[in-house]
Amino acid sequence: MRILLAENERGLNNIITQKLSSDGYSVDSCFDGQDAIDILSYTEYDAIILDIMMPKADGYTVLQTLRNTGKTTPVLFLTAKDSIADKVKGLDSGANDYLVKPFSFEELTARIRAMTRTEFGLTNNILTVSDLTLDCATHIVKRAEKEIQLSAKEYALLEYLMHNQGIILSREKIENHIWNFDYEGGTNVVDVYISYLRKKIDEGHEKKLIHTIRGRGYVLREDSDQ
Repeated sequence: MRILLAENERGLNNIITQKLSSDGYSVDSCFDGQDAIDILSYTEYDAIILDIMMPKADGYTVLQTLRNTGKTTPVLFLTAKDSIADKVKGLDSGANDYLVKPFSFEELTARIRAMTRTEFGLTNNILTVSDLTLDCATHIVKRAEKEIQLSAKEYALLEYLMHNQGIILSREKIENHIWNFDYEGGTNVVDVYISYLRKKIDEGHEKKLIHTIRGRGYVLREDSDQ
């Protein structure tokens, strides 16, 4: 899951980025509202975390600019403005949620899950394809009731494939979604991680769930003949 964090307190920005990254999220961060507006003009995200009081453009301006383009990306205001009037203004301006500083990281990630559940049309945290399950809250992955250990990037890739089950995803789209702007790895990184996942998800099972669509990319689905 790819997230944009716009927070002008650099120390807090770095802490949130590190914690979300260690939790398997792909995070791009910036420190002012204009940078956020610029990034959002050419990059798609699953969720956005905005401070309200930022230089160059405040969180309200960033959100209004985003909504004016027709994008419905879930947005959470993360701010020190804690009055009822502030919360009402934030939610009425188009934000999906509002979290006051100081906050617990566990609550932040729970709110991110809740926002994206709604966006993906889910009723709970469990993604299921055939006998493969992924719990977005605990990050526990099972195939045929057997737990599978995944690295943070493997988990992020599998979650993305499962959110888009039945949809063919190009290598470029996967790379742009799972790896952030700072990534400078090899050009075959998607193929490498798909190979890692296949060994853990499909190896030893008659029914294969991860499929290569020649010339187009990858898809996770039950039926390989579609």
